Amino acid sequence: MRKILLLIALSLVLACSSKKETFIDYTNSHIEYSGRIDSSKTKSAKLYWSGTSIKFNFESESISALFEDEKGDNYYNIIIDNDSAFIIRPDTIKRYYELASKLPKGKHTLEIFKRTEWDRGKTSFYGFKLEGNSKVLKKPLNKKRKIEFYGNSITVGYAVEDLSGKDSPDSTYTNNYLSYAAITARHFDAKYQCICKSGIGMTVSWFPLIMPEMYDRLIPDDPNSKWDFSLYTPDVVVINLFQNDSWIVNLPENDEFKARFGSTPPNDEYIINAYQQFVSKIRNHYPKANIICTLGSMDASKKGSKWIEYIRKAVDRLNDTAIYTHFMPYKKSDGHPSVAEQEIMAKSLIIFIEENIDL
Repeated sequence: MRKILLLIALSLVLACSSKKETFIDYTNSHIEYSGRIDSSKTKSAKLYWSGTSIKFNFESESISALFEDEKGDNYYNIIIDNDSAFIIRPDTIKRYYELASKLPKGKHTLEIFKRTEWDRGKTSFYGFKLEGNSKVLKKPLNKKRKIEFYGNSITVGYAVEDLSGKDSPDSTYTNNYLSYAAITARHFDAKYQCICKSGIGMTVSWFPLIMPEMYDRLIPDDPNSKWDFSLYTPDVVVINLFQNDSWIVNLPENDEFKARFGSTPPNDEYIINAYQQFVSKIRNHYPKANIICTLGSMDASKKGSKWIEYIRKAVDRLNDTAIYTHFMPYKKSDGHPSVAEQEIMAKSLIIFIEENIDL
């Protein structure tokens, strides 16, 4: 009898110590994704683009996410209940990452935000694991506003957290969450989509791909993978390009210069026409969107820059009252924008939108 009682007591202890686990598949309708997400022919959600995010409302004692990264070089901000944040770096082994534990009873919110660029490889997200008495709550209400950005390293938030000012290429210093683009979207409580890549240009880049060739892709390094523009219709589109063009067109020995232009630099008309054609493509995809053609905040945006005039002339030729120009303050310092400089850019853009667009 005593052995039976001991076995019963032991089984109760084991039962109490074993928490109930609930798996929430990545296809669950209560998970909200932002960004160009690839989940069509795979068993996971594939995350590529800077600023891609996953949001989830739940009740649970703890929550974990099941990830597998292609290169192990991506970083994600984890934001619990809108204020606590830390960083995870998924590795190349498929496994769970604990995002929160010992949570108090009640509703909790989670946001997973991709800090890094698509050249760091894709991340596969399979779902969440909840422990204890758990409940999946309705996903956040659809935001009334949508903003989309097309840009280069400035929009990426490249090296924004490198306090040394040396523009370290280590991806740990890149944080799209602190870019002027993400800050602006949060200010307007808008859904956010960011098509950007460090080094990219409108007519020439530091690598063999320009924005007019990349802008319509679902998978950024796959020319055969096309994005369905009907899935996301922004109220405002912001284009911040030409910084890289402004350097490379003056480097005739550069390989990408030679590949794009041969031995002759592009003339003004070529550059203006390329910009005009790209904006026209955006307008064709989004007939009702407000489009802001901007530049900033590195040296292409300084006073007297011909690149500002190129943009103005291209927009004037389009003769479209819903296409605007706005040039952000030149930062007058070396390197990429710091956190403070990104905030100045965001303030400038926010004021312009508030004064000119009914958003």
